[in-house]
Amino acid sequence: MLVKQIRSEAPRVVTLTLIDPAGDALPPWEPGSHLDLVLPSGLTRQYSLCGDDWDKTSYTVAIQHEPEGRGGSHEVHTTALVGRRLTARGPRNHFALAPATQYFLIAGGIGITPVLAMARALERSGQDWDVLYCGHRGSMPFINELRDLDPHRVTIAQTDQEGRPDVAALIDRLPEGTAVYCCGPPSLIADVETACANADDRLRLHIERFSANPEAPPVQTDGDSPIEIELARSGTSITVPANRTILDAVREKIRADVPFSCEEGYCGSCETRVLDGTPDHRDEVLGANEHGRNSTMMICVSRATSKRLVLDL
Repeated sequence: MLVKQIRSEAPRVVTLTLIDPAGDALPPWEPGSHLDLVLPSGLTRQYSLCGDDWDKTSYTVAIQHEPEGRGGSHEVHTTALVGRRLTARGPRNHFALAPATQYFLIAGGIGITPVLAMARALERSGQDWDVLYCGHRGSMPFINELRDLDPHRVTIAQTDQEGRPDVAALIDRLPEGTAVYCCGPPSLIADVETACANADDRLRLHIERFSANPEAPPVQTDGDSPIEIELARSGTSITVPANRTILDAVREKIRADVPFSCEEGYCGSCETRVLDGTPDHRDEVLGANEHGRNSTMMICVSRATSKRLVLDL
């Protein structure tokens, strides 16, 4: 894709507008979708689409500069990208809007990116929705875009001035059947998870993480055994030792170009179709229903309960 424009949206936040170099229409996407972008350095990073899903001519992603992060945002903010071509994979969606009578969208910081697209789509379709957007004063992008949709549905909480609102109290007042969507820092997600867990199954919670869950217990690997992996496209079989990940073994022995990024099971870049066998899911991307279907897996962390897996690689 061609980087058509980079625009500053707030201190430390820019948007990239991406188009097809030939001017062709782009594949459709739904709110909650993200792109995998391969940056000039070769780093692959995931960015939520925050533009208008009705626009078939361009994709828009927003990137917050994290100087102490893993390098992707720093590269975007310090590299002349306008006019350059970047490889993009997707769009893919593990944070899709499910049918509901009412929606409560909660965003923290740059977590507003998928939430903005959701609010835009819900307003267009006449759904009942509200947004709580938390962040530091002066560094919150897209406030005006949200308020332009419907200012009565948008609550802005400048947490450096007034602290974080009582999320538990807000969630406690939601009617049964409300779909709660949350994207933001781990502390906000943890508060929302606790509040929804105390709601006695009245609500349906959907979350998206930009980093690994710090509260998750470590994955127990003491009982891991070697796995036989067949790569269906190449017809090659390998044995993955108990102390190696499937991703590492595949990249080392067969395909060094297999997409990956976080290597912690939360980004979704290494999602791979499973053609046979039963995965042992250890990721934070797929939901319980998707785990139950066993049709895909994250090969950076997940293993197998069967002795053999056949993967679409």
